[in-house]
Amino acid sequence: MTEPGPAERWDATYRERGDDVSWFETSPDTSLELIDGLGLDRSAAIVDIGGGASTLVDHLLDEGFGELTVLDLSDVALERARARLDDATTVDWVHADVLEWEPTRTFDLWHDRAVFHFLTEPAARRSYLDLLRRSVTTGWALIATFAPDGPDSCSGLPVQRYSADDLATVLEGFEVVATRRHVHTTPWGAEQPFTYVVARRV
Repeated sequence: MTEPGPAERWDATYRERGDDVSWFETSPDTSLELIDGLGLDRSAAIVDIGGGASTLVDHLLDEGFGELTVLDLSDVALERARARLDDATTVDWVHADVLEWEPTRTFDLWHDRAVFHFLTEPAARRSYLDLLRRSVTTGWALIATFAPDGPDSCSGLPVQRYSADDLATVLEGFEVVATRRHVHTTPWGAEQPFTYVVARRV
C-alpha cells in the first residue's frame, strides 16, 4: 500500500480528530499579544503559515486587519476555517506546501506557530528561510517552535526544538527584538513548552 503524502496525512488528521489535536488553542493569546506589541497599521499584510483551522485569522479580522493570508498544507483544515468565516472575503486562503509556495506579494508580518519546527532537514530549513527573507523585505517575523524541553515529536513526526538564542542564530537577516516562553496546554491536559520570537527585518 502506498504511504499517504504529507497533505493527505494532515487532511486525515483534521478529518478524524477535528479540534482534538495537540496544537489546538481556543484563543491564540500569546501570538495576539506579541502582534499587538508591534503596533501594525490595520492595512498591514499578514500571512499565517500553517494557519489551517487556527482562530488567529478570526481575531485579526475582529481587530480590523484586512490583508490576511492563511496558508496550510491541509485543505481540510482550511475548509474548517473558511466555513467558520464564510463572509471573510478579505482572506486569501492558500492550499500549499510552504516549501513549494511562490507568493506574488511581500508581507509586513510572517506568523508561524509550529511549522518551522517540523523542518528537521537542513535543506528544508534553508528553503524556508530563503522564502521568509524574500517574503518579508521590511517588517516582522513571529516564529513559535517547541522549546528545548518541549516534545521531540508531534503527531507522530519528529521536530527540531529551539531556544530563543537558537532561533536568533538561524534567522539571518532578522534581528530578534522580543522573546516569550509559553507553556501550551493540550486539549487533554498535557503541557508543551514553546519558544516564541519576534524578529525585525534588517
